Amino acid sequence: MAPPRGKFVALLALSLALLTPAVAAPAQAQVAGNPLEMSNGFYVDPESNSAKWVAQNQGHPDMALIRDRIATKAGARWFGNWSGDIGDAVNKFANDADVIEKLPVLVAYNIPGRDCGGHSGGGAGSAQAYKDWISEFSTALGGHPAIVIIEPDALAQLDCMSAAAQAERIELLKFAVREFQAKNPNTWAYMDGGNYSWIAANEMARRLKLVEVNRIRGFALNVSNYYTTSQSLTKGNAIKSALGGGAGSNFVVDTSRNGKGSNGEWCNPAGRQLGVTSQAGGGADMLLWIKVPGDSDGKCGIAPTVEAGHFSPVIAKRLIQGW
Repeated sequence: MAPPRGKFVALLALSLALLTPAVAAPAQAQVAGNPLEMSNGFYVDPESNSAKWVAQNQGHPDMALIRDRIATKAGARWFGNWSGDIGDAVNKFANDADVIEKLPVLVAYNIPGRDCGGHSGGGAGSAQAYKDWISEFSTALGGHPAIVIIEPDALAQLDCMSAAAQAERIELLKFAVREFQAKNPNTWAYMDGGNYSWIAANEMARRLKLVEVNRIRGFALNVSNYYTTSQSLTKGNAIKSALGGGAGSNFVVDTSRNGKGSNGEWCNPAGRQLGVTSQAGGGADMLLWIKVPGDSDGKCGIAPTVEAGHFSPVIAKRLIQGW
């Protein structure tokens, strides 16, 4: 009996595909899957610092406010040398999100010489240790739909390094880009590209080209900073133009703390406010809460005793209320 028409067409297409010579594709952004179309909204991290604080402080007068305005909103999880076995940590986070069909946002933050030794200094102990770490990160992520932000500040801070250290960092970031391109077909990865006032668009485009940004989705702006979405879109489009458009020129903007823009300070400044919650579009690929609101930038500003990456209900409440 002849196969139904649908099956016949499928078999014919398969036969033609097998007979057609394979053509090597040029290096370009991942196109196997659009993670936004493979998920139903962004993942809310149940183990964020704000969520943990809420769980441990049920009787606190600001608990409900912080729970409703921050802890229950979708945001990124940062991975670094505090994450334990990086493969297990990434796999669990991505899998937990995938099970409920939500899209996780991950930040890889372990480059050697991180933050030029500042408040968030640290990172992998050597170039090889970083390669091993980022390779395990990428392997664990596998085919999960995901958004990955690669090494905040790493390109923007090149100027604080020696020529030899700059060359090594470029090679490490290039290695990371190639890992995500090769292993994560359903991930959109974005190399950090600084912020509105940090590194001119043409220069940032040059640096992004050095790390082969055309192999991934694009770049990220305003991570852990306060510039308005409008300012960030202006800068993002300028970088996109300098890149020439095409593969690698898409971008995302961190809106977690940009509701009132920047006052010129970056380390726990007063008078800032939450920005719009994570969403697709908005003038960029996505507007995302990348920096977790309430997590300190370091022992400075309105939280002089709170170390970088630690949660402060004082910071959180002031971001909610804008003072």
